[in-house]
Amino acid sequence: MPKSHATTLSGRRILVVDDAPDNQAIIQLFIEAVGGEVAIAGNGREAVDAMLKETFDVVLMDIQMPVMDGYQALKTAREGGYLGPILALTAHALKEEKDACLDAGFTDYLSKPIDRALLIHRIAELSTRPNEFVK
Repeated sequence: MPKSHATTLSGRRILVVDDAPDNQAIIQLFIEAVGGEVAIAGNGREAVDAMLKETFDVVLMDIQMPVMDGYQALKTAREGGYLGPILALTAHALKEEKDACLDAGFTDYLSKPIDRALLIHRIAELSTRPNEFVK
């Protein structure tokens, strides 16, 4: 992982999907601190609407949310033609949860609490080669 992320996400647009305002704010702070632009969705339905109307380099998708959970949002977005990378975020760090996310079609998985350096590194990597990761 690079030591300096000074402009790592410059020019990149990330959709943060999480129903917890504290998580939204922390992740937004991490991303904007290294030059990224953030849009926020509070549930899976809002996320799908945004993904099908706008362009994002990476989507960060919480798994457990009201209205529409992360799994259903992923499925609905893919059925709607969304091809960009979608990274699952979950409080469950178990291998089974990671496997379930990847098997469902998420591009990758990170557990909460979010490791800032790992998050920035993974967003940078996914946004550099976005379609390489779509299942």
